[in-house]
Amino acid sequence: MEAERKQLLNLREKADLVIDTSERNVNDLRRAIEAAFTLDNVKLRVNIISFGFKYGLPIDADFVADVRFLPNPYWQEDLRKLTGTDSKVNDFVMNQPAAAAFLSDFSKLLRNATDGYLLEGKRFLTVAIGCTGGQHRSVSIAENLAERFVKEGLECYVSHRDKGRE
Repeated sequence: MEAERKQLLNLREKADLVIDTSERNVNDLRRAIEAAFTLDNVKLRVNIISFGFKYGLPIDADFVADVRFLPNPYWQEDLRKLTGTDSKVNDFVMNQPAAAAFLSDFSKLLRNATDGYLLEGKRFLTVAIGCTGGQHRSVSIAENLAERFVKEGLECYVSHRDKGRE
């Protein structure tokens, strides 16, 4: 595999889209391929991935954000077994003043980049949001970021690479 990666390195650098298949099930892969190659009016498609830093960075990310600065719901006994898609965890995360400020600032940064991506002929933007284990904070922030982008008219696909892994 190492020799194959070396041979494909130049091709990878020129690619508009790289789909990391190592952590995807067949359904996630099908949705990613369908989203990538559906022929409709050209607009930017944003792929938002939550992940846990302890499992490594997603290799296909254009932007990576670290939300480990937010208080960890894992340390709240009643939230530990839940994830960022549960309303109790989402409320805990989003009620942190730093979370709201981060989400606002990071979404503005990404919106500035989206126009540039389209001008450069890129149709895909992959944003990875990480926390320690990929269960709570990153999942919540990824979902909230996608919700903002959808309201702004961007097409988003959200996946949680490490949710449920522990």
